Amino acid sequence: MAAAAKKESPLKLALLVLAWYAGNTLYNIYNKKASKMLHAHWFIAAAQLVVGIVWSLVMWGTGMRKTPNLTSSDIVACIPIGLCMCIAHGGSVLAMGVGAVSFAQIVKACEPVFAAAVGLLVPPVDVKPILAYAMLIPIVGGVGLACVKEGKGVDINMEAFMYASIANVAAAFKGKLGGSVVKGLKGDKTKNMDSANVYAVNNILSFIFTVPMVVYSELPTLREEWDASVAEHGFNAVVMNIALSGFFFYIYNEFAFAFTASVGAVTSSVLNTAKRVIIIVVSAVLFNEAMERNTVIGSAIAIGGTFAYSLTSKKPAPKKKAE
Repeated sequence: MAAAAKKESPLKLALLVLAWYAGNTLYNIYNKKASKMLHAHWFIAAAQLVVGIVWSLVMWGTGMRKTPNLTSSDIVACIPIGLCMCIAHGGSVLAMGVGAVSFAQIVKACEPVFAAAVGLLVPPVDVKPILAYAMLIPIVGGVGLACVKEGKGVDINMEAFMYASIANVAAAFKGKLGGSVVKGLKGDKTKNMDSANVYAVNNILSFIFTVPMVVYSELPTLREEWDASVAEHGFNAVVMNIALSGFFFYIYNEFAFAFTASVGAVTSSVLNTAKRVIIIVVSAVLFNEAMERNTVIGSAIAIGGTFAYSLTSKKPAPKKKAE
């Protein structure tokens, strides 16, 4: 990773971060607008993935990007990653659909807690430095404080909290199960699996797993919900918000993958933490989401803890002195 980072100019890295942040912020805006218009959140999640698939097919079909050269065993190896991506994406869309974007982002700041637990419970065991585990305390405490409303006590949108937590679990498993698979695919140049194609392939698998969720949970009422949404907001507005949310979802993830490949996971984790601050502030302003004192302080503590965890979790253990 270090070698790769040296080859990238500071300007290119800055542009990647800018595109990543802009894409992520715009995704959250259009995703929330789409969710407000159409109460079929698994359908929205699936449609967003379709936009990414179309984008990938255009890139491969025009030769602007090399087509992946995968065997059936390679695809099978990617299936757990695609399934985890499906659950993580669906959980996030559902969380922001039933609750405030800012609240979903606050809960998703707890992702390192889930990642640390999965790292310890799922072999091969990944033990972090003690200081990193200590940073999980302010993360949990900050999220808890953010849920305490002045004069009301603890006030949690349990449905949004549950969906965001499911997304966190899936993201933790995706990182755990997918690390070695992705490394192997990218290491074999004959497979044409750079960061962009790794994400594109898993985006397709994620869509395949999302379709049954649409059929199971929303198909019986989907036509009714769609007609009601179009009647109230207009066909063009509904389609535009879904399409733009899908486009920015794919774009921001592709830029994030490219940035991580250039600088490594630690730097990306730090910047991913800072990104949440922007999304929370922007969503609070655009959607008039309440930001009470406890919410602001709790969010700052949780995000600060995530920032510290990112910095300390990858530090190598001190080497033992030779006898």
